[in-house]
Amino acid sequence: MEQIYYFIIIGALLVEYLLSTISSILNMNSISENVPDGFEDYYDEEKYAKSQAYLKDKTQLGLLSSTFSLFLTLVVIYMGLFGVLDEFVRLNSTHQIVSGLIFFGVLFIINDILNIPFSIYGTFVIEEKYGFNKTTINTFISDKLKGYGLIIVLGSAIMVPVLYFFNTYGSNGWWIAWALMTAFMIAIQPLFVHVIAPMFNKFTPLEDGELKTAIEDFANKVSFPIGRIDVMDGSRRSAHSNAYFSGFGKSRRIALFDTLLDKHSTDEIVSVVAHEIGHYKKKHVITGTFLGILETGIMLFLFNLVMSDSALFAVFSVETVSTYCGLVFFGMLYSPVSLITAVFTTAMSRKNEFEADSYALETTKKPEPLISMLKGLAASNLSHLTPHPLMVFLSYSHPPVTDRILAVQSNQ
Repeated sequence: MEQIYYFIIIGALLVEYLLSTISSILNMNSISENVPDGFEDYYDEEKYAKSQAYLKDKTQLGLLSSTFSLFLTLVVIYMGLFGVLDEFVRLNSTHQIVSGLIFFGVLFIINDILNIPFSIYGTFVIEEKYGFNKTTINTFISDKLKGYGLIIVLGSAIMVPVLYFFNTYGSNGWWIAWALMTAFMIAIQPLFVHVIAPMFNKFTPLEDGELKTAIEDFANKVSFPIGRIDVMDGSRRSAHSNAYFSGFGKSRRIALFDTLLDKHSTDEIVSVVAHEIGHYKKKHVITGTFLGILETGIMLFLFNLVMSDSALFAVFSVETVSTYCGLVFFGMLYSPVSLITAVFTTAMSRKNEFEADSYALETTKKPEPLISMLKGLAASNLSHLTPHPLMVFLSYSHPPVTDRILAVQSNQ
């Protein structure tokens, strides 16, 4: 059984790496020489060439990062370093939960330290080169420290009960842990709106005026009780533009990046709000949460079946079976299934985006602002206008902008 586990894990790592590398290279080479029809007013030759160079720089950094990650993972497995770490943890603690937290913490710290150079280069070299970066060194460090704090608090809040339930209730631990995770996945929505997001960005209510009136009129028209319409100081970190919807019930928030307000008309921004409301009306957030809960339950059930199999631990040179090691090793064993579910999830996300666009068109009755907004966002973010189908299939959560525009035009 050990060999079967070994081949599944190593095979999955290699297949995932090859698919990612091949799709990235194909995507990088799928750029067209000429600006696609309909985008001539948004991209001149210089800006289009700039978007292609931006794609190449980001892709090359991604390839370097993924290659380094694969190499490091294979070295760790081959040299039995998980076993070394487990022995270190056991020498410093005999308590299973404390040992688990130390194990997870050391893995996270090492992984994060090794990835910081890629993050710094991406932010302060590539994003800076193309005029997007607004992040200062102080902000970068502050974000890191806040992120660590969140991981310590939220990670402990999740992992302590999960480890306790599996260690205490054995084969019944999985469904108790699932109930806990379900509660967390529901609670995280208002927690994100009221606690997590404000830790990193400043949110201010949209000021009274033409735009707020237009948004409120539209919301009343479609019977959407607005929780909050906030302007987020996205320009503090980046010149990229965006908007998003989050939360349930009274915690609902529509967040508009300040960079979005600076570059687009009232009708265009209303079309974005209509799109975000479309996600709510079509129950995309609820459906996504439900599917996430379902997949979590399946993962915990499958983990319960192999958590005590010493053959799995032997692959990683770990002699003593433990819940905390098992969670990490099962994550790697489960990766082929994760790859398949990720493809399904992104396909569903793309369908949801088409539906939200269709809702915006049906309710505003104005295709032109929606189309001009899609084109404007693509241009301001230097988006890749002609992505390769394999890349779209494997990892695009949003359809290519050209496909979205064609869908809007065909539904007029």
